[in-house]
Amino acid sequence: MTMVLDAFASYLQNVLTEMVSEEVHMLLGVTTEIKKMDVKLKDLKYFLADADRRNITDESVQEWVAQLKRAMYEATDILDLCQLKAMEHGPSTADVGCFNPLLFCMRNPSHAHDIGTRIKVLNQNLDDIKERSAAFSFIHLGSSEDHNSKVQASHSRNKRRDTSGVFDRSAVVGEKIEEDTRKMVEIMLSEKKGNTNIIVVAVVGVGGIGKTTLAHNVFNDEALNNKFEKTIWLSINKDFDEVELLRTIITQAGGEHGGNKALAVLQPILITTLKGKKLFLVLDDVWNHGAWDDVLKTPLTNVLAPGSRVLVTTRDETVARRMKAVLPYHHVDKLGEEDAWSLLKKQIILSETDEREIDMLKDIGVQIIAKCDGLPLAVKIMGGLLCQKDKKHREWEMVLDDSIWSISGLPEELNHAVYLSYEDLSSCAKQCFLHYSLLPKTAVFYRDEIIGMWVSEGFFHGTSDDLEELGSKYYKELILRNLIEPDTEYIDQCVCNMHDVVCSFAQFVARDEALAAHSGETNIVSKLSVHEFLRISLESKGSESDGLNWSSLQAQKTLRVLISVGFVNIKPGDSLVHFPCLRTLYIYSAHVVALLESMHELKHLRYLSLENTDISSLPDSIGKMKLLQYISLSGCQQIVKLPPSIVKLGQLRYLNFIGTSIKGIPRGFCALTNLRIVLDFPAQVDGDWCSLEELGPLSRLKKLQLDRLENITASSSAAKAKLSDKVHLTNLVLSCASILGDDRLIKEEDGVCEEEQQQVEKVFDELCPPPRLEYLDIRGYFGRWLPRWMMSSSVVPLKSLRIMFICDLACCTQLPDGLCQLPYLEFIQIKRAPAIKRVGPEFMQSYHQHSPHPSQMVAAFPRLHKMELIGMVEWEEWEWEEQVQAFPVLQQLLLKHCKLKCLPPGLASQARALNKLSIYYVHSLISLENFPSLVELYLGDNLDLEMITNLPRLQKLTTENCPKLKVLEGVPALQRLVLSYNDMETIPEYMGGINPRHLELYCSLALLASMAAGQSGHVWEKFSHVEHVKAYAREGDNSRKWYVFYTAKPYSLETNVSHFFMSRGTLTSFEGAQRFESFFKMTRKTFSYICSLVMGPSMEDMNSYTFVDGRVLSLEDRVAVALRRLQSSEPTESIASSVGVNESIILLVTERFVDTVCERADHHTGWPDCSEKDEIKSKFDKIHNMHNCCGVICTTHIPFGPNCNHEKNDIAVIQFIVDATKRFRNIWLGPAGSMNKSSLLKDSEIFKECAKGGWLNGNKLKVALDGSEVGEYIIGDAGYPLLPWLLTPYQEEELSDSKAEFNRRHSAATTSALKVLTRLKDTWQYLQGEMLCPFNPYSLDKVIYACCMLHNIVIEMEDDAAMLSTKRRNYSKEVRQIAKEDVVRARDMLSQHFLDSGSSKLGEEEDEAASLTRYHC
Repeated sequence: MTMVLDAFASYLQNVLTEMVSEEVHMLLGVTTEIKKMDVKLKDLKYFLADADRRNITDESVQEWVAQLKRAMYEATDILDLCQLKAMEHGPSTADVGCFNPLLFCMRNPSHAHDIGTRIKVLNQNLDDIKERSAAFSFIHLGSSEDHNSKVQASHSRNKRRDTSGVFDRSAVVGEKIEEDTRKMVEIMLSEKKGNTNIIVVAVVGVGGIGKTTLAHNVFNDEALNNKFEKTIWLSINKDFDEVELLRTIITQAGGEHGGNKALAVLQPILITTLKGKKLFLVLDDVWNHGAWDDVLKTPLTNVLAPGSRVLVTTRDETVARRMKAVLPYHHVDKLGEEDAWSLLKKQIILSETDEREIDMLKDIGVQIIAKCDGLPLAVKIMGGLLCQKDKKHREWEMVLDDSIWSISGLPEELNHAVYLSYEDLSSCAKQCFLHYSLLPKTAVFYRDEIIGMWVSEGFFHGTSDDLEELGSKYYKELILRNLIEPDTEYIDQCVCNMHDVVCSFAQFVARDEALAAHSGETNIVSKLSVHEFLRISLESKGSESDGLNWSSLQAQKTLRVLISVGFVNIKPGDSLVHFPCLRTLYIYSAHVVALLESMHELKHLRYLSLENTDISSLPDSIGKMKLLQYISLSGCQQIVKLPPSIVKLGQLRYLNFIGTSIKGIPRGFCALTNLRIVLDFPAQVDGDWCSLEELGPLSRLKKLQLDRLENITASSSAAKAKLSDKVHLTNLVLSCASILGDDRLIKEEDGVCEEEQQQVEKVFDELCPPPRLEYLDIRGYFGRWLPRWMMSSSVVPLKSLRIMFICDLACCTQLPDGLCQLPYLEFIQIKRAPAIKRVGPEFMQSYHQHSPHPSQMVAAFPRLHKMELIGMVEWEEWEWEEQVQAFPVLQQLLLKHCKLKCLPPGLASQARALNKLSIYYVHSLISLENFPSLVELYLGDNLDLEMITNLPRLQKLTTENCPKLKVLEGVPALQRLVLSYNDMETIPEYMGGINPRHLELYCSLALLASMAAGQSGHVWEKFSHVEHVKAYAREGDNSRKWYVFYTAKPYSLETNVSHFFMSRGTLTSFEGAQRFESFFKMTRKTFSYICSLVMGPSMEDMNSYTFVDGRVLSLEDRVAVALRRLQSSEPTESIASSVGVNESIILLVTERFVDTVCERADHHTGWPDCSEKDEIKSKFDKIHNMHNCCGVICTTHIPFGPNCNHEKNDIAVIQFIVDATKRFRNIWLGPAGSMNKSSLLKDSEIFKECAKGGWLNGNKLKVALDGSEVGEYIIGDAGYPLLPWLLTPYQEEELSDSKAEFNRRHSAATTSALKVLTRLKDTWQYLQGEMLCPFNPYSLDKVIYACCMLHNIVIEMEDDAAMLSTKRRNYSKEVRQIAKEDVVRARDMLSQHFLDSGSSKLGEEEDEAASLTRYHC
């Protein structure tokens, strides 16, 4: 930032004018000098605007301007010292806007002489400056007041600009960017002849033309990403640092640089990290070819895989040539006239009615566009400027004819459109704009922080109460003019970015006073040694040792602003005393403890931010820093308390304690009545004193965040905060510590009693905000009812509310029903509210019920355009009748983690502006239909969703893990369909009835292989009519390892899946299903599923294994060979002879198969989750009448013959849990030779988990009228110990009827489980032993595991009643209190319950068992 003379002179003149009116000159004895100073300033003001303007490009006036600025800065220092002296004797909270420090100070004779002398010297300097000004022939361009009045008048004519936040002002016009992207992707993917592994491609163009936008599009292209193993984006600044560049690329490539700084060490690390990889590297905004030639080229050239590409964007064609980029370079075309006009209009038009008026000005607009030379950024900025003008020919002609378009002296890379927009700013807005260019881009600066810096610098003048509002006005003006652009990731435009071209212009204007530097620049120290700057911004991305030494700054005696982001080397003994004029100190993420001791020396400091630093306290001497207005300690986790002297800082306007460990504040905090913003104020109780009481007198607060409100024990303390009386309060956060766990349910250890709930309800009732509130955030509230002031039963005071967040609403069973009345509410997010099961009509109808004229009822939520309901995990019903008017402008709705079975009729019929709907983890939702306005639909993990229909405007549909979706119809406008389900085995039938232009699939490798077969594949008819298809299958963490790309016209099919390898195998060609099933003991469907499981790893070496005649084994042949080996007791050589494969190949194929099954199919033997257990218990009840039983535990042994390491036979001891569907759960192998069931059990996973209260922790069974319950259990024979979760038979000789009945049912279930073990060995005969093991001894366990998994797969695939196991399981978080259970009593009660519940159902068990032996006999 640089001083804007006009604005600064106005400030000084105001002070001096006040001095004259108060007759201060009489006290000083310098009457004539004071009057002369006033006159000189008035004279100077007439041409200061011209001086400022010429100072940008005219070197002849720059020295004169610099001298004038130094004089004015000296004047402000004098004023500060006077104010400090006055504050020593006057009220600490004196309002600068109505308090003249000079007047107070001059009444003290000891100061009058010194101040008078300094004013005389200053006056002499002004006299000299005034005389020299004649040589420059300055002209009268008007003062800041004149310009401000014009701008204010313009604003008054265009008040609608403030309400146009949702209007589309996108910079995307035409299809040229898409064409260029496609062209660049084709270049990147095309094969080039030559010896080099790397090809460099260049995008060349001037700043602001869209090079980076094009590079981003190419970088994110799906087809391109699929072709490269690594994609890396590097932004290369003008003064890049070689070490930091190498470290960044090493980190992005997945390597570790270990803090090394030597190129000779880092380059080999990069070589090792990327060796053999196919890389796509973007080097964005390259100013010097050295980034490539001197740093990256040598280590990359000889190690990357062929086909690697480098895309470089640069403004200089010479850079592309020196980097040896392939010809021709891609030059980004400028906007054509029509596209440029369309873009300009988008910046100006507020509504459709404006368009006709703007079109009348097209003749002038086209000429203005021509001045912009087709640069999108320049066109946008001109649109922002024209927004401020009347829509009249004369106003636009003045812009067109401005002399700035033809001014000389501006560096070539700077933009005249930016210059013109800058000159159109008021002098105050200019200072704000220039300051913004200093902010480092690696840190996030929020609106309040930035405005706070502007206030601290004195950029605008007015009463003390108006300063933040003025700052907000200038912030919005910069947005409207497109000089800064809101970051869409943040709500309410609270974070913005400045384009590099705009930033470069601003830094050029401020170059004589300000330095913005990166740690990588080699000439920082030299710049600091030859020039005294007033403002310095430092940005470091490196480690602590890379940062600039603090001592390098100490020569900057006149420094007024220091902003440092990243590491700065601050050593013991370093100090702040070298910066006596410092007004703003912002240090982020550095070790600053050494500076604290000298901090109080900064007498002029207004703004202090030490975010994410290592401080543990503030010095008590901070109370001497009387001018401090802003303090931020955000992220300083070590700081636990504030010094008592902080209450002496009467000028404080802003305090930020977010992310600290501060638990209390000093008494007397109420004296800080100038405070406007307080964040994370801790609620604390100490005897009869409560910290909230200190907030009572703080009537000027605009934003307040209260933390730890659960600590407040008396509602009267909350009442003393007087929130409702704070008429300026617009933003409020009320926070308690959350009692919810990761599962979105109340943590057992954090449960609250009824008394605590009632207390927090009373506290929140007393924290009623004022009617002006615009932003409300409630966190961690655990009352049963929301505060009265949010409910319709009272008069809801939130009439101005625009944005509302509610998070961790633990105990409320009802959403606030007063919100629907709020006329300005735009956004709602409710996150984690587990007690809400129903949203009824009261949520939307209270507005209707209170309307005196039903025929004139206004729809509920009249301005809400976005709503997010997340983590309402028990929410089952949303009642909203079709005729109830609500949400008329709702555009976006997100539903996530709830139990809704259907969407309400009213949503489809009344929310007619809804164009984007996102639904995730709503497992019970079955259908979605009849949304006439919906354009985008996103669905994820909605496991029961079956139907989507009648969405006439839908253009984009994305579904992820919606396995039951069978109907998709009534979507005539659909353009893009994304289906993602990794287990998808076939393309859905509904594809035949829809015609999207683009289809994107994430599916199983088996389906992908069928698509790769093209017209010969069985799914060809389902996708061949789609214009563009991209299909992918996962391999490990790479979701796009395997792919198929298809284009209908012209026909193209590209894939990396071998059709031959996926074709029908030689060994599986049987006539008829019966022969196949007899041979492989499974259906073809099961066989295909097993093939899909092992497909991915098998394709890595698809050509490695052959028949004896040299033919390659297909995937099916490999699986057939492995199954034959595992299902046969014959010697391997006999099998080899029968299938025509060498014995060694059989052993290798089988070993690879076993390894892959164990890796890919372990979920088939996993412990069941809640829903699976319910199914298992139901079947145990049906078959054996064993209520609440989850399985049978049994132990067996598998003998193996001698292997290469052991001459003797081995015996593998195995413990299984067998469930009611005859599947194995929790297989546990013990040491060879061990047959002790009890010791094996205690070593197993199930024992450890159940002992902790897990696994068998589901629903309990009520077994007696007195409410007694028995938990889930498994059963085992008498060789096992009796445990609360493991029930063994009674061993007594004389058994009661109930005990006998228990043993009978127990015996039947156990016998059935033992039969399953027999079937396992009969099917997988390799387990019958004593065979010579073909694998290494560590593979014996894997063979057993693999056979058990295959056993389960056969059951799941061939029993229509069984569910195929899923990798995603929903386990209960409940902890069963095992230690409190009496197992003997529990077994007795269960036995009696069995007897009372009727006879057993052994007949049903026999029928069930028979049905499961179909392929085992």
